[in-house]
Amino acid sequence: MKEFLKKFLPNFVLSFYHFILAFLGALIYGFPSKKLILIGVTGTNGKTTTTEMIASIFEKAGKKIALLNSIRFKIGKKEEINKLRMTMPGRFFIQRFLKRAVKESCQYAILEVTSEGIKQHRHRFLDFKTAVLTNLAPEHIEAHGSFEKYREAKGKLFQATKEIHILNGDDENFEYFLKFPAKEKIFFTLNESRIPLFRKSGMVILAEGEKEDGKGISFKVKNVEFNLNLMGKFNIYNALAAISVAQSQGVSLKICKKALEEFEGVPGRMEEVISKPFKVIVDYAFTPNALEKVYQTLTSNIEHQTSNKLICVLGSCGGGRDKWKRPVLGELAANYCDEVIVTNEDPYDEDPWQIIEQVASGTKGKARKILDRREAIREALKLAKEGDVVVITGKGCEPSICVAGGRKIPWDDRKVVREEFQKIYEKI
Repeated sequence: MKEFLKKFLPNFVLSFYHFILAFLGALIYGFPSKKLILIGVTGTNGKTTTTEMIASIFEKAGKKIALLNSIRFKIGKKEEINKLRMTMPGRFFIQRFLKRAVKESCQYAILEVTSEGIKQHRHRFLDFKTAVLTNLAPEHIEAHGSFEKYREAKGKLFQATKEIHILNGDDENFEYFLKFPAKEKIFFTLNESRIPLFRKSGMVILAEGEKEDGKGISFKVKNVEFNLNLMGKFNIYNALAAISVAQSQGVSLKICKKALEEFEGVPGRMEEVISKPFKVIVDYAFTPNALEKVYQTLTSNIEHQTSNKLICVLGSCGGGRDKWKRPVLGELAANYCDEVIVTNEDPYDEDPWQIIEQVASGTKGKARKILDRREAIREALKLAKEGDVVVITGKGCEPSICVAGGRKIPWDDRKVVREEFQKIYEKI
């Protein structure tokens, strides 16, 4: 039915159809978001980690929260894995979720908000009090028609949110989001020289003295030192976004520090699955921007020995969308990785070999092409020597591989890594 509607209905009719569904969902469940402090987090990368950090801080502050993101649905102490393969579920699901949150006496609800969700009016009739922008880079270009339209979709969350806007002041697109009015604006940055620009419009959360090594990241905010057990400079930005939200709600930096220093990371996001004799990292990165940050982080943390290698298993990009980025992902892998294996990811109704070839074309002959994802992971583990790093990207903790005919094959990169590692190195 959905495919029929997409194929034969004009865009304006399809848009109205989605709008009506959003209204009906809110009406049936009694507009529950009006009884919550609703926080929407959008951006190209970092949304899930940021929502999880916000949730951790609020819970440490003794607040009861509801959380809806690409990994899980949580209301108070009850939670379940997000098996829908949708970061922002349908309108009726969201409204029902928020209704349950109200019934369980939650104070806050924290939602990931996607451009596709906004395009389909899933943000409508949700009374967002706070909108957060993590960052913005080209993504979903084919679905929206251009980067400008993609950015415009993100902007609609800020257009609809009138209370608090929280923006990444170091993102080159932040001025576009600055134009939307709000009662309060907060900017987070690592660049002290930009503070005068921000001070004119709102409060600034500045991170100083940031450091990154193989053990984690550290920085200071207003002389409060944060030491996080997470890798990657990008996680400093995610933490700053969460701190900004907390500060807007009167939560102290002392509580933020305690919560974030206890934060163990997000499943499938820079998750270290194997530590010795080499490291194996599983990460969700499937956009060029995210993938490059993962590679930069890992290459900077590999011990400076000529024998140490970065071995990359590159997910071959979901079928049916964003074909433009396939060779770009391949090129990034070739630039940063010593060994590149391009494999299957979520082909949907596309020929998986064709997708693999398109990704591999960007590597200029450097890639090995292995269709079976398990076999690709096994090969990467065989190649690895002591001190090397194997990174497997594209799926993170996703519980399935999506293939033709709408079928889903149960899957978990982390589980497969452990199984194949045990087969090869069980005698170690």
